[in-house]
Amino acid sequence: MNLKKSIVTLMMALTMFGTFQVAATQEIANAQTTSTSATYKSNLSKANLAAKKWIAYHESRGSYSARNGQYVGRYQLSSSYLHGDYSKANQEKTADRYVKARYGSWVSAKHHWQAYGWY
Repeated sequence: MNLKKSIVTLMMALTMFGTFQVAATQEIANAQTTSTSATYKSNLSKANLAAKKWIAYHESRGSYSARNGQYVGRYQLSSSYLHGDYSKANQEKTADRYVKARYGSWVSAKHHWQAYGWY
């Protein structure tokens, strides 16, 4: 009987430890997703802003929480670009950086998307 009680007590302790581990992991993940400042403002021209909105609609219907395999968010960026921070501000800032480096402008990125179905 004592052995059975000991096993049950040990199992309960391990379950509680696992629950605390999961809660701590979730808390860390939540802290990482909110680490970037709450707002980001880009200084895009009207044409670039319109192209950016067009791409967002065609990539995710404008959803910041959209997922497709390794691609995340409004602009369907590779999760490796976002470094675990899926906040709206980080998605906007990272997308602007990506497009500027790869295409030079959102207008050019839109032209590429229209030709190939991706940017």
